[in-house]
Amino acid sequence: MLAERGTRDQAAVRSILERVKADNRNSLTAPEAKAVCDAYGIPVPQEALAASADAAAKSAESMGFPVVMKIVSPDILHKTEAGGVIVGVSSADAARRAYDQIVASAKKYKSDAKIVGVQVQQQLGAAQEVIVGAISDQSFGKLIAFGLGGVLVEVLKDVTFRLAPASREDALSMLDGIQAAEILKGVRGGEPVSRDALASIIENVSTLVTDFPEISEVDLNPVFARPDGATAVDARLLVDWNPPARPKQHSRDEIVRAMNRIMRPDAVAVIGASSEEGKIGNSVMKNLINGGYKGNIYPVNPSADEILGYKAYKSVKDVPGEIDVAVFAIPAKFVAAALTECGEKKIPGAVLIPSGFAETGNVEGQKEIQAIGQQYNVRLMGPNIYGFYYTPKHLCATFCTAYDYQGKVALSSQSGGVGMAIIGFSRSAKMGVSAIVGLGNKADIDEDDLLTFFEQDESTQAVAMHMEDLKDGRAFAEVAKRVSKTKPVMVLKAGRTALGAKAASSHTGALAGDDKVYDDVLRQSGVIRARGLRELLDFARGVPVLPTPKGENVVIITGAGGSGVLLSDSVVDAGLTLMKFPADLDEAFKKFIPPFGASGNPVDITGGEPPKTYQNTIRLGLADDRIHALILGYWHTIVTPPMVFAKLTAEVVEEFRARGIDKPVVASLAGDVQVEEASEYLFDHGIPAYPYNCETPVAVLGAKYKWARGAGLI
Repeated sequence: MLAERGTRDQAAVRSILERVKADNRNSLTAPEAKAVCDAYGIPVPQEALAASADAAAKSAESMGFPVVMKIVSPDILHKTEAGGVIVGVSSADAARRAYDQIVASAKKYKSDAKIVGVQVQQQLGAAQEVIVGAISDQSFGKLIAFGLGGVLVEVLKDVTFRLAPASREDALSMLDGIQAAEILKGVRGGEPVSRDALASIIENVSTLVTDFPEISEVDLNPVFARPDGATAVDARLLVDWNPPARPKQHSRDEIVRAMNRIMRPDAVAVIGASSEEGKIGNSVMKNLINGGYKGNIYPVNPSADEILGYKAYKSVKDVPGEIDVAVFAIPAKFVAAALTECGEKKIPGAVLIPSGFAETGNVEGQKEIQAIGQQYNVRLMGPNIYGFYYTPKHLCATFCTAYDYQGKVALSSQSGGVGMAIIGFSRSAKMGVSAIVGLGNKADIDEDDLLTFFEQDESTQAVAMHMEDLKDGRAFAEVAKRVSKTKPVMVLKAGRTALGAKAASSHTGALAGDDKVYDDVLRQSGVIRARGLRELLDFARGVPVLPTPKGENVVIITGAGGSGVLLSDSVVDAGLTLMKFPADLDEAFKKFIPPFGASGNPVDITGGEPPKTYQNTIRLGLADDRIHALILGYWHTIVTPPMVFAKLTAEVVEEFRARGIDKPVVASLAGDVQVEEASEYLFDHGIPAYPYNCETPVAVLGAKYKWARGAGLI
């Protein structure tokens, strides 16, 4: 039985749900669930509702044996536990006995249960059991789930998720997104199941829960998948008549307008500015002044007339002219009153450095400032943050050390400690940034606000974010899906493990969501996920440097066989594809390598070769249109010292760039300490290179490929 893609009878479903609501129920009976499935093109077996043993026998005879019989009661959701399911009923007499047994078991299980009757259902033949469902997630809203049935889902939890509504492409990707995906394709002589039929059921469930938000859970378990179709054997639907409201939504124009004034201000007020060394307000003032910010700076301190050469004001309301953003450097207990004055002054943004809010248990204090921000339309960054940097304006609105090495990547962190690591790495690696932003408790401004700003920010070409939770995961996913089409979005989601999630909860006051959900939704949104802080920083530094590949064929050229093996392993881990050499290309490489070297892929030129061998093989890799990316494995030798390798590689790559051929090239350098300088030289010439490391260069290349695939560029 094939699913009817796109079928939707909203009126029929609305009528059923109104009846359920009138009965003050939060679940549908099996016949009601079947009717909903019928209305949305979800195939279910032939069935009938019997109110007596004789009626059950008659219905079973009419649809043909064997049949399955199940209790129908709004008070019994888990029918098997109640002894309310009997399979393989093969005669009219057996149907009568099964009816009586099921009703008796149900009454024993729950004596006051309302018994509507017994469902008689056509029993289907052998098939692959899968599960299709929908859940309501606190952060992401409606999610569609798919997995294999039986032990695989219960023990291995082999399930994948997508945001609803799920497209046809999303649905098909779910079939490939489980660990046991090969089973669906047919193994050991088995026939493959119908991908179209399963994808249609996924789409139709997705449409159903989107059309009716009050449907909080759908559980089609099992769905029998066959080569000629798929059928939902059992359907369970739950409803929630008071679903939680999403956080307040701002339009894209509203976000851009406010964020432009916050991130690119012409006038900054420092509330709590100080002349005293060691005070946060003193550090903020010095960073604004010494960082080279050219806009107006207004120190606010009721006890001072002048601070660091700038006229001081008792209140922001005393400042003449407009203020774009106020940076708070005062204790938490004074924030609400000062924020109210900002609202009365019509300042669009507040950067709340102070701690002492939800992260310490002061939830009411945080709610108070949120209410003030909403009342006066003041967007809040923080509280509990280090502030932010925006290098195109030479703006250091932070108490951390000044930073003004300009570049095209923007970074953000939810944690102050992680933020300091980002600043330190960026400085050490001389990584140019457009922005570094702290988000802290995220009382208001969230990652989706930052992404919306960076999307239209010409100074930003890539975004890297550390997060511990998402207040509105759906908003982030929607923005990330749009932004990632043109700019790489890289994310480190903390709390991947149960212990990590617990730590994230205690650190931020927000419970981290299930990591599998995050993993699947981020992938659906085109986001590149880093598994650790250093990996995120390496992605942030390397991905923007690499050109976009034009195909999947990757070639390794190495001077050491051992490096070639490790690089090959890393290629698999990064989801890349080693090119299979055609005969002519194999012969072409053989011309440049010694007889005891190895062509094929990896190309092993061996360690004792002169610079010319590296030069010729790299040139061939760049010249052949069938090769789309190169991974270089260098081995330190006297014949070809590290800087010689670095300079000849850069020369060849730049020669081809000048001819309009710009392929991604990454390098792994093994050797003594001189490989560090050589790696930096290569990086300075647009070739991400890493000493003592075979994994990182390939992971960075893999991240670039993930982005390019998600953006539809290859």
